[in-house]
Amino acid sequence: MNSIEYQQAIDWLFLQIPSYQTDGQKAYKPGLDNITKLCNLFGNPQNDLKMIHIGGTNGKGSTSNMLASVLQEAGYKIGLYNSPHLIEFTERIKVNGENCDQQFVYDFIQKLKNLSSDITPSFFEFTTIMAFEYFKKKEVDYAIIEVGLGGRLDSTNIIHPLVTAITNVALDHQDLLGNTIEEIAAEKAGIIKSGIPVICGDDNKVAREIIQSKGLAENAPFIDATLISTTLESDLKGNYQKKNIKVVIALIENLKGQGLLISNQNIEDGLLNVQQNTKFLGRWFQFSNDPLVICDTGHNQAGLAEVFAQLKSIPKFKHLILGFVEDKKIEEVLQILPVNATYYFTKPNVNRGRNPEEYEQLLKNSKIIYKIFPSVQSAYLFAKQRLKKEEMIFVGGSNFVVGEFLKNNLET
Repeated sequence: MNSIEYQQAIDWLFLQIPSYQTDGQKAYKPGLDNITKLCNLFGNPQNDLKMIHIGGTNGKGSTSNMLASVLQEAGYKIGLYNSPHLIEFTERIKVNGENCDQQFVYDFIQKLKNLSSDITPSFFEFTTIMAFEYFKKKEVDYAIIEVGLGGRLDSTNIIHPLVTAITNVALDHQDLLGNTIEEIAAEKAGIIKSGIPVICGDDNKVAREIIQSKGLAENAPFIDATLISTTLESDLKGNYQKKNIKVVIALIENLKGQGLLISNQNIEDGLLNVQQNTKFLGRWFQFSNDPLVICDTGHNQAGLAEVFAQLKSIPKFKHLILGFVEDKKIEEVLQILPVNATYYFTKPNVNRGRNPEEYEQLLKNSKIIYKIFPSVQSAYLFAKQRLKKEEMIFVGGSNFVVGEFLKNNLET
């Protein structure tokens, strides 16, 4: 296999199979029928793995990477399944921070091309079975599995983990999961399994009670991570990480109770070396210091509110490069934008990216200072030229905006 053959295989995967990352709702295939068929076809590799299942509206990627880093510091070989990827497809499937081997991906795609026509999986279902198979091949000690979307009907819900965590519940993907916190919490609580401990990091009483009630119904021990008090810090610097750290600590304590050997030093070192150990990017990621450029993939109302609140605490004048996908309620986002800033809006380079010209009237009505650009990179180069001393650039609004920025500007 050469690089051209590999890219052709990846292109086939994206073109032949709808991907929620690029195509949105039409690619969403709820239910476990397809993933069950796929797992049966490949000999149910998930049954040979010890897993931790992590769901939630926001924070599940950060939580899973922090946990992976701690377990790696303790000497365990850790598989990590996250989505979406920012730059390279193989970021989704890692073992001890190393991306999935491209040759494995290429060979696996050749197998997928020969599937029976009675199995029509989604892109995410294909990548989920790919992750299970890779982790089995690599003989990982533990696999940390991040829910893709929702929970109850997500293809990752085929697993039977050692412990489950739900970081929080917020309004997101309402067209698929429900229009209220109660409805979305019920969907996310669907990953709770009979007798399997469930950790909740949500300080919203309504959501927490729904998760706890589901735990009681399933005889699943309930752990409220919000009650944890800690001074531990992480190299993931977003203020919102304080809540995620509590979930990680609760997960670690539960796993220690199941026989894992993890020292306090492992925990401290793991939390402080997440980016080094797992190569995790995009969450309050400081791309450069001079000038200060920060990226964050927060993209729903709750996530953006956390990000913008932290931005407001920085006294520097801000140049914000933002882009959104089609389901984003722009009018709500505009209400929480930081003042003392200039804005550069662009369309994420995916099928469901939203062209700023479509919501320009809202921008005019908000009376912010803004300009529209054809790409993330053109917006960044323009902002960089205008940047004065003691000013900063922020890049965000969407995973795809951050991914596009990093792909263009990170040294390879």
